[in-house]
Amino acid sequence: MDSPRNWYKIPKGLFRLCFILMNHLYCIPTYVMWMILLLPLKKLFPDVYWRIESYMFHWLLAMVSLWSHSAGYEIVEAGNDITECLEKKTLIIANHQSTADVPLLFAGLNPKKNVLPNIMWIMDSLFKYTNFGVVSVLHKDFFIMSGKDKRDVSLQQLAQHLLDAYIPLKRNWLVLFPEGGFLRKRKAISHKYAEKMNLPKFENVTLPRVGAMQVIMNALGPKSTFNNNSNCIKKNSMDHPHIEWILDITIAYPKGWPIDLTHIVFGNREPCKTVFFYRLYPSKAVPEDPESLTKWLTERWQEKEKMLDYFYKTGEFSSEFCKGKFCPPQVVVQDYLRFLILHVFFITSTYLHVQMILSIYRYFNYIVY
Repeated sequence: MDSPRNWYKIPKGLFRLCFILMNHLYCIPTYVMWMILLLPLKKLFPDVYWRIESYMFHWLLAMVSLWSHSAGYEIVEAGNDITECLEKKTLIIANHQSTADVPLLFAGLNPKKNVLPNIMWIMDSLFKYTNFGVVSVLHKDFFIMSGKDKRDVSLQQLAQHLLDAYIPLKRNWLVLFPEGGFLRKRKAISHKYAEKMNLPKFENVTLPRVGAMQVIMNALGPKSTFNNNSNCIKKNSMDHPHIEWILDITIAYPKGWPIDLTHIVFGNREPCKTVFFYRLYPSKAVPEDPESLTKWLTERWQEKEKMLDYFYKTGEFSSEFCKGKFCPPQVVVQDYLRFLILHVFFITSTYLHVQMILSIYRYFNYIVY
């Protein structure tokens, strides 16, 4: 039971819940309305339309970044310096522990210029039916279906989606969670599969699935070919829009206790720091044939297991797992003035959209009656 000194937690949680609900009401519908109003631009000047959409998408993700940051849940970056990949085509692979992984990735990437506007998320198909689903649909993210019976079809759809959306829209970043689900839900299945295949059992991560990454490397890797207008074309290194970097992010929560979405909404967990440990690999160093890629990905997850075990015991990461240019841990700094400006934009847009809808309603009401 909370002590009397924590009496403020209930009104604080209710205030945060109301704020986030209101934030949904004047942000997501506004984004959708702007995209509808700009549809003629999509036909006439598609590059302009998608550039506007990408920035508005980033602004929405900035709103989500504010939720976790305002609750005192900060991001600490450590490991390789990722400056070199920020303007390049990059595939993020990360371990998956809780519902907070994605919002915290928003927060970690939010201050980095031109990352979130040019990103494509690969997420479970269930997210299509959440409050943010319509945004992801309009942004052309990909919803991957889970289950053995749907896996092959879903991977084929992913390959086609990369050709139809990722390449034409000139996106740079892709985000993939190879584990395919949360740690707590998949650990037992992972252990069972490890026993069957004589693979190592993990406690801090689960065995990664290689299917989606294989599709991505086949379509966008340095040695890839891709289908264009039903003709298989081999692109040379100068004009092939291939993935140049693989950014491996190890997400580490304090003492192994993941933040979840309820913590972010209600702010009912004490402020803490989540560490993103970066390891950056040139895509040319990553094998593309299925067997070698599976081995490579499994080795990265074996390292994650050791890294997280060390982190949970000591509160820090060992530098032995980081090669190349190494950066000391630093807190991701958010811009509150920018948050304020974005809120003004979304609230003003909502007001204008409501007035427009009311005017249309009055006009048709006048005609009818």
